[in-house]
Amino acid sequence: MKKIQSIRGMNDLLPDQSPVWQYLEDRVRGTFERYGLREIRFPILEPTELFKRSIGEVTDIVEKEMYTFADRNGDSLTLRPEGTAGCVRACEQAGLFNQAPRLWYRGPMFRYERPQKGRLRQFHQIGAEVFGLEGPDIDGELLILTHRLWRELGLADHVSLELNSLGTSADRARYRGDLVTWLASRKEALDEDSRRRLDTNPLRILDSKHPDTQALLADAPRLGDYLGEEAADHFRRLRQILDAAGVPYTLNDKLVRGLDYYGKTVFEWVTASLGAQGTVCAGGRYDGLVEQLGGKPTPAVGFAMGVERLVMLLEVAAAVPVTVSRGVDVYVAGVGDVAAAALVAAEALRSACPGARVLSQCGGSFKSQLKKADRSGAVIALIVGEDEAAAGVVTIKFLREERPQQTLPVADAAALIAQQLN
Repeated sequence: MKKIQSIRGMNDLLPDQSPVWQYLEDRVRGTFERYGLREIRFPILEPTELFKRSIGEVTDIVEKEMYTFADRNGDSLTLRPEGTAGCVRACEQAGLFNQAPRLWYRGPMFRYERPQKGRLRQFHQIGAEVFGLEGPDIDGELLILTHRLWRELGLADHVSLELNSLGTSADRARYRGDLVTWLASRKEALDEDSRRRLDTNPLRILDSKHPDTQALLADAPRLGDYLGEEAADHFRRLRQILDAAGVPYTLNDKLVRGLDYYGKTVFEWVTASLGAQGTVCAGGRYDGLVEQLGGKPTPAVGFAMGVERLVMLLEVAAAVPVTVSRGVDVYVAGVGDVAAAALVAAEALRSACPGARVLSQCGGSFKSQLKKADRSGAVIALIVGEDEAAAGVVTIKFLREERPQQTLPVADAAALIAQQLN
């Protein structure tokens, strides 16, 4: 019988891999909480209309990449390709916008793309969204937050910030007209995707990765020259905040992002350490999206970071603490008919040192247990033989140090091991 395999581009996360994910998620959550963000969770399945109205019907995501199907009632449903639209829908439905919420979320997203390293069909994002604040202060704080996060993760030397302003919708309308006129006279020099976008989403041409198109765009009209007073002032004040906070950045007037709802501030944190998949965190301001989805006008700004890419970057940068990759701290080996005594000793250790990862072997020869203890990565083996069980003691064997074994009462052994691990 043929074995069933996972769907292409939808990968398992195996036990040896999950500790790094947990480390990253814990550090991100801790940083978000320090900035007053609260967690929200919303479904991975939404009405298709939500994404058509938010992302834009002529974007690559909606046209080519969404997993969309009809349910038994004939309703069109879509696995979420990104998190912002679902977050907006959840806040509007629950009436949260009058609280000016600051929120974060995490979980899987789905896009039908050609699978490659750092780009999967089921991928994971951690995002943050803030609603109800229209000034550049909150844009700046979110960028300061991410800047702090990179330092705390040991990634500050591996990422850099690119920044742009898309202006208001009126600014973009003026720019779009001149850009289309300029590009139309050079249409034959554009790559195939850019020619298609010329009539549907011309600003996305600025984001083309085709080298000939990029060379052509060097002489194209610049969006920055079309910013009105409102957007220009917003962008100027944001740069002042970043300069004062010591957050370095590069201005990139070709940065437009791939979703239609962005306006004014847009940004990407990029790296040169992961090859083609260089963007690890991106976002911007989307003041019109809540109203576009049926709510009252509500300013908003946010970002999302790719978990798979950040995990890859942590490994490339050798920024994962050794203790994270170690699955076990203490391995409890019971020799002979001592199962009860060994489990009691393990429980005493867990109580004395709540953060310790303690694994009880629960069977096998003494020799095989010590081999498994060594392979587990544990720093200590706690040995409970029949003599130890009868005397109410345990033997501590240090697996990573040249130190003599010690035989102690269970409580004293637990206290010593807790001190050693801390």
